[in-house]
Amino acid sequence: MKKFLLPREGQFYKANLHCHSVLSDGTLTPEELKNAYKAMGYSVLAITDHDIMVPHEELNDDNFLTLTGYEMEVNEQIDAPWPSKKSCHMCLISLEEYNKKQVCWHPEWYLFGHAAEHKDKIQVDEETAPYIRRYGGEGISEMMKIGRDKGFFVTYNHPTWSLENYEQYTAYHHMHAMEICNWGCVVEGYQEYNPRVYDDMLRAGKRIYCIGTDDNHGGGDMGGAWVMIKAPCLQYRAVTYALQNGHFYASQGPEIKAWWMENGQMHITTSPVKEIVFTCGNRHALRICAGEGKELQEGSFTVTEDMGYVRVTAVDAQGKCADTNACFVDDLLK
Repeated sequence: MKKFLLPREGQFYKANLHCHSVLSDGTLTPEELKNAYKAMGYSVLAITDHDIMVPHEELNDDNFLTLTGYEMEVNEQIDAPWPSKKSCHMCLISLEEYNKKQVCWHPEWYLFGHAAEHKDKIQVDEETAPYIRRYGGEGISEMMKIGRDKGFFVTYNHPTWSLENYEQYTAYHHMHAMEICNWGCVVEGYQEYNPRVYDDMLRAGKRIYCIGTDDNHGGGDMGGAWVMIKAPCLQYRAVTYALQNGHFYASQGPEIKAWWMENGQMHITTSPVKEIVFTCGNRHALRICAGEGKELQEGSFTVTEDMGYVRVTAVDAQGKCADTNACFVDDLLK
């Protein structure tokens, strides 16, 4: 019997879950962002300005949906120049359309770019304000837990740009997902395709998803990494339910058509690629290569109980990747 790891029914919607506008430190208005992303075939956009959560329902139409969210940051408190300090950034995206109250707010601190000019546009969750942020595993985990408990989808962003290493990011708890690729940082010159960080997190016991984002601030950092969300329709809760339940994959180009388990075998079908790689939680892996001048569109892998988790990467001829979320063996082999 087949067990579908991406839903069999529904439609794929292309989404950017990390984006900045003129309301903080971006160069484009929310309407300009909608027009640019819609022209590139996107259906979903979360405008996550720095520390200012402003809904943009006015941009919604039958073929385009905005998700309400914002980005929070907390910086290492040491006596050092800013470029040498570690920093942790996270995006919070409301799971319910009516959830418009911003958590962990402080009326004077943390506002970035033009955010202070627009703070009259936000609603504050009074139970968590004013909030003093603390850098470190305990403080950041608390922020992530507050976000999760208050009904947000919480993502951990760009670990390379943030100067964070294994000691820092494995101490963070309660996130839903991490950015396996942050395209804006790649454009700036950072090694921000982070499959190794994702495996570090998974092997440290975290059951989290991976997303691709643009984290765009202007025009030259758009359309490089995204998520393909499979949902029954383009409605707010249908899309965020799919996010909550891992019904998506991250991509920089390749498409994943279908992904399922059957008789102890994991199967995947893709757009034409040069290789498909299966990665798991122990020292087992499989790379299937198309060969010189050829392409492949499917692959299979035997899953065993000792693997912990399995995830799949499809790589096209240009080296662009599509990454599934990790699936855990105790669920796969039920």
